[in-house]
Amino acid sequence: MGKGRLWQYIRNFLFSKINKELLIFLFFLVLSSIFWLSLTLNDTYEQEFAIPVAIIDVPKNAVLTSDEIDTVKMTIRDKGIILAAYHYGDYLKNINIHFKNYTRNNGTGVVSAQDMQKIVYQHLLSGSKIISTKPEKLEFYYNYGTKKQVPVRWSGRVIPEELYFISRVDYSPDSVTVYASDEKLDSINMVYTEQLNYANFRDTLVVNCQLSKIKGVKMVPDHIKVSFLTDVLTEERIEGIPITGINMPEGKVLRTFPAKVTVSFVTGVSVYRNLRPEDFHVVADYQEIKQNPSEKCRIYLKDVPSGISRAKLETTLVDYLIESQTEE
Repeated sequence: MGKGRLWQYIRNFLFSKINKELLIFLFFLVLSSIFWLSLTLNDTYEQEFAIPVAIIDVPKNAVLTSDEIDTVKMTIRDKGIILAAYHYGDYLKNINIHFKNYTRNNGTGVVSAQDMQKIVYQHLLSGSKIISTKPEKLEFYYNYGTKKQVPVRWSGRVIPEELYFISRVDYSPDSVTVYASDEKLDSINMVYTEQLNYANFRDTLVVNCQLSKIKGVKMVPDHIKVSFLTDVLTEERIEGIPITGINMPEGKVLRTFPAKVTVSFVTGVSVYRNLRPEDFHVVADYQEIKQNPSEKCRIYLKDVPSGISRAKLETTLVDYLIESQTEE
């Protein structure tokens, strides 16, 4: 089909009776939309804006322990076209608070709603009016380098698949530097991650996460990597664990029958491979024997290695004999 015939075909299609009516309809629809939009933009409205506020001109020897950028919400009244300009333009995207103008001597800075409005009015057109401001005041915190190193721990819900358990948790880094007031630093001995929520995994789970924020505290770094290492659960037992007497008076020796016992427990396969009887500590307390004399004494599982759960002695009562040692 030649260009001439193609153009004739398009013209005939566009200017057929039905399409003429459609074009007329679309023309008046666009015209009415423009008219409606112009009326709408000329009416007065109220709109809430989330305005980022930055703390600037912080002295080199000072450390902000709160976020350097915060947000205030202001409801502004003006014509629709002006509000649209605020929404899509750069009028409300660079609001700065000068550090020295609002700091106190106690490590805090406070900017009242009235002061924030004065600053924002400098960015508004003359006909705009601020109706409300939230929050009623903006607070920030700082110190002059007071800090300490604290360990990190995870928080939340992390559960592997059935028959698996978390054998070890590694942190990178395993501690962070916290900056805060002396009072806050004294109360912080550990910081935690944001709430983690993972389930039904069997291989090592690696999570990059933020640290849970504390008001007035800056953490460096503020995010870490947590690795959850898994192992397969197994029920096992260790035999030949010696019984030790505790709180024995000088010159006395406790002998039990049997002298060694068995402990059953649940652990991971990799942990079990490295266990020895010496890793467990089973005791009998002389003071308890003295206060409640009988033919048998009770024994206790005092210490178990890490990674062991549901550990228990296969017997808790044994025969015993207390001997006196004689000096040669």
